[in-house]
Amino acid sequence: MTIASEKQASTGRAWIMLLLAGAFEIGYALSVAGSEAFSVLSWSVSAIVFFLLTLYALSVALKTIDVGIGYAVWAGIGAVGSAVFGSTLFDQTLTMTQAFWLAVIIAGVIWLKLASSEKLQDTDPSLA
Repeated sequence: MTIASEKQASTGRAWIMLLLAGAFEIGYALSVAGSEAFSVLSWSVSAIVFFLLTLYALSVALKTIDVGIGYAVWAGIGAVGSAVFGSTLFDQTLTMTQAFWLAVIIAGVIWLKLASSEKLQDTDPSLA
């Protein structure tokens, strides 16, 4: 395995950890909502577990991914996932305007991922 392919594999693992951190963040936000201000024990324990998991996965991902990009993607996944799943699990309203802005967040997260790609940076240094 060459150094370039090792670095690419490491970057791929970091992005997988970042996606996991985002999923855990969704679990944390939903658990906090279900805990009713930490008054329901099962939801409260779930919130603590998801909190620890999201921090761990995020910290592993940020060893490789720049903190600004990693944090933005993590927060975007958490915000969109919490809004979508919160509307289905807790009967929270999700208006078309909110759905539009969530789509903007998703587009921004995808754009950040593309902009941080080494292939894009290698082809046009002004985009780095």
